[in-house]
Amino acid sequence: MANASDGLQGPVDSLISKDHSRKYWEGVDATVNGMLGGIPHVTRVDLRGSRNFLAKLGIGTKPGQRVVESALEGGAGIGRVTEGLLLDGIAEEVDVIEPIVKFTAGLQGKPGVRSIFNMGLEEWQPEGGVLYDLIWIQWCVGHLTDEQLVSFLKTCTTALNPDGGWIVVKENNSTASKDEFDHVDSSVTRVDHSLRRIFEEAGLRLLQVQLQRGLNVSGVSLLPVRMYALKPAQ
Repeated sequence: MANASDGLQGPVDSLISKDHSRKYWEGVDATVNGMLGGIPHVTRVDLRGSRNFLAKLGIGTKPGQRVVESALEGGAGIGRVTEGLLLDGIAEEVDVIEPIVKFTAGLQGKPGVRSIFNMGLEEWQPEGGVLYDLIWIQWCVGHLTDEQLVSFLKTCTTALNPDGGWIVVKENNSTASKDEFDHVDSSVTRVDHSLRRIFEEAGLRLLQVQLQRGLNVSGVSLLPVRMYALKPAQ
């Protein structure tokens, strides 16, 4: 990952190009291998960690937990999380947001998949009257500028069920002392405190946070990944 902030006048997220990032993802295979950058073996650990985190929020199939009626996945790709987590004992129905049409082709008509929004997170607006009990956003917010991410999270809040709804962001954290820009896919990897600042600006309270364990397997060293559970501040 290149640190493009050296010599940059202005915030690093100003380098993000929607056209560049979409061109990159259009060239990626619509497979788990493609979604996970050539390290598909982490998917089982990733999904298990997500399931355990949701259990702490009272969501799941064990006694004392609940299966939510309606969920939304932002940046769904091919539906790895939608099918492997959300529709596997977490939610009855799931809507997905994903700008790359070929990625969502396999989700068309799948039981439990309701609406598919082929657009960027920054373009999405909820359908009238639809409220989500869970909004899951994973490994995609780096393609949004800070301003776009704040706006998207505010939009999510308007579609969140006020009776127990959760927003969960699962994202890489930069190990540098500042946010870093990746020229390959035109994305920003933010440090933990940058994400927390954005959540606060979006009017959200951080109620649970957990580091994903077990991703560094088979000699592959990955960035730290944290899960953030959020609710509206008021």
